[in-house]
Amino acid sequence: MPTQREMEVPLLKCLDETGGKAKPQEIYVRLAKMFPKLTDADLAEALQSGGNKWMNRVQWVRQKLIAKGQVESPERGIWAITNEGRTRLASETGALAEAIEPPPTNLEELADEYFSAFRQKVLQELQDLEPKQFERFSGALLSAYGFADIKITGRTGDGGIDGNGLLKVGLSTIRVAFQCKRWQGLIGRSEIDKFRGSIQGEFEQGIFFTTSDFLDSAREVSIKKGAVPVVLLNGDEIVKLMVEKGLGVRRMPLELYEDQLESLFEKEE
Repeated sequence: MPTQREMEVPLLKCLDETGGKAKPQEIYVRLAKMFPKLTDADLAEALQSGGNKWMNRVQWVRQKLIAKGQVESPERGIWAITNEGRTRLASETGALAEAIEPPPTNLEELADEYFSAFRQKVLQELQDLEPKQFERFSGALLSAYGFADIKITGRTGDGGIDGNGLLKVGLSTIRVAFQCKRWQGLIGRSEIDKFRGSIQGEFEQGIFFTTSDFLDSAREVSIKKGAVPVVLLNGDEIVKLMVEKGLGVRRMPLELYEDQLESLFEKEE
């Protein structure tokens, strides 16, 4: 199976040949045809987690190209090549130089690079969810964190409540409502105020989920004296909770080794 680095330029070619954009399922098929040595068995191979290995690898390549500004998602379920992507595609010399760039050898740096790419990949997948799917995901995340009796209400309109549940705190149980926003832009104070207005008097706490982030003005009003507190969870915090609770994420142990040969002779000196 080709490496992710070997697949970057071919993926750009696929998008360019389809008029600049395409659906993922079309790219999976077209890209596979660009690697004749791939067998049906290769394309059907599954990961230990149960997902398809080829599709997962293509998704990783796409995410790397998004990070480089060469691919974008103009709308849900669509992949598109950018002007930067076309520039790279036209520059065979630049593509070749990038293809043979040596990988980092420092394992700590490599781990940081991997988690950063993994986080972006998961965030993009969350962005691609339908609104109802993101609401159900948010409810599942709260359940994994210990919330009970989660209900998805899906109310529409400004300040609407997408779901609610119960959280046991000491000997008492508090009622919690949550709202979900799969936004690209930053969430401002007005959205927090609207949400708080919807839950005031009915719930003791609010939780605001977004795949993007919050403006400082929103964070400043999330906790106000005499008002219902609103917990803010941005994209990074959502992914961290997924990893912590193992929701939609499978942790795989990796053995690392450290050379300590010199320590065998320290007593002799």
